Amino acid sequence: MSKIITVFGATGNQGGSVAKSILQDSKLSKEYTVRAVTRDPSKPAGQELQKLGAQVVKADLSDKASLGSAVEGAYAVFAVTNYWESCSPETEYSQGTNAADAAKAAGVKLFIWSSLPHVGKLTNGALPNMPHFDKKADIESYAKSIGLSVVCVLPGAFYSALKMGIQKGPDGNYGLAWPIARTATLPFFSPEQDTGKYVLGILSDPASSVGKSYLETTAFYSVEDVLATFQKVTGNKLNYSQLDGDTFKSFLPPFMAQELLETMYLMERYQYYGPEAAKGLAESQKIVVGKLTTLEEAIKGMGPW
Repeated sequence: MSKIITVFGATGNQGGSVAKSILQDSKLSKEYTVRAVTRDPSKPAGQELQKLGAQVVKADLSDKASLGSAVEGAYAVFAVTNYWESCSPETEYSQGTNAADAAKAAGVKLFIWSSLPHVGKLTNGALPNMPHFDKKADIESYAKSIGLSVVCVLPGAFYSALKMGIQKGPDGNYGLAWPIARTATLPFFSPEQDTGKYVLGILSDPASSVGKSYLETTAFYSVEDVLATFQKVTGNKLNYSQLDGDTFKSFLPPFMAQELLETMYLMERYQYYGPEAAKGLAESQKIVVGKLTTLEEAIKGMGPW
């Protein structure tokens, strides 16, 4: 009899990647039944998962009473929250701890949590306005404190942020403007393509993964790498401007401006994951099943330019 893995956020980028990867894997699709959780099973993304063989169920992380049936009988849970949906640290923390509590009550054996570094601790308070990182780390700590067997995946910077950053001017030239040096590196990652490749590795040997954190990143690409790769792929030059912090924030909605500025500084000054980032990434990628999406592939996929 196959084991059940409950996947929260199954119609989103990360959860969708996890659900589809398991359903399409010749080995693990026989070992696991995917229970895909969504707030609206009637939407096309939910229907697609059902056609692939998933059990699609309705539940909401903000509604604790709805979670019991979603995790009942599950061996494993993949859980993720979307801070930017509410922009509320309190809401995100409540959603994440609700998932952990439900998993604990159901006797779940493996809790895979999409976490992030605690930036306040990592930077000794130098970057204090990063709740979308810190609350995920706090949820991780909570899940461990209640006795769950926790494995964490920590996604890097989404390629979609690069797509949003590249602008075509009225003169037809492309430009990119960030508040970091050209030598700064960014840990790019494709959540919709590659989250599942990490989780496949975890599920292939759960006992070896419990207690570990895996850095979800293809590579650390410098701004110079981005400029060169864009020109290679498109044949167009990408001009770069390094902005001061206030100018960078002026282009962003006020509710996220300071947080995104500090995210850029986290990458430039603290390698996003901290001083052991390169070593941690090399270790993390050992579990990946398949090939991760490169910067060149991502830029090609963003076209036509």
